[in-house]
Amino acid sequence: MSEQGVVEGPDGLPRCPWGLESETMADYRVYHDTEWGRPVHGDDALYERVSLEAFQSGLSWLTILRRREGFRAAFADFSIKKVAEFTEADEARLLADPGIIRNRAKIAATIANARAAAALAPGELSELIWSHAPASDGRPVPRTFADVPAITPESTALSRDLKKHGFRFVGPTTAYALMQACGLVNDHLADCHIRDAV
Repeated sequence: MSEQGVVEGPDGLPRCPWGLESETMADYRVYHDTEWGRPVHGDDALYERVSLEAFQSGLSWLTILRRREGFRAAFADFSIKKVAEFTEADEARLLADPGIIRNRAKIAATIANARAAAALAPGELSELIWSHAPASDGRPVPRTFADVPAITPESTALSRDLKKHGFRFVGPTTAYALMQACGLVNDHLADCHIRDAV
């Protein structure tokens, strides 16, 4: 992992280095500044994030970010209730949809995860995920990318609990990326201008 600390953007504001890749990747900057690390609650909203993190596995997050509207259209705006009712015909439709990543295993996992989430009580998925948020005090504030872990005991426990409920493509690394994206942890670097806002 890079030893790089914050970098200054064209607007003069310091950001995590991944949030300022290049001018051709301004999507990252917007995502970094307005979404990443901000708390996400609600079963459908978290199901969407679980799904997108699973699709991201092995790919660049930018690839997913630029297809997010395609994913939302393909997966009924990530309504757990609707996706849980998808049929084999829906799976075939998804495999032919150029607006998403056409990976059979990930598509099947996304449908299976909706069924697993639908089997939970309302609010239970959100509660399950947030129950793994570590106490913020005592967590070291990362100064460089090298200080940001890929896996933590909490992400390992979250992965295990999700799998116990039938979720797929939710290994500890994916679980930690979910925790970072959804605000369970604040991994904006110490000098990033967004850190205090989240």
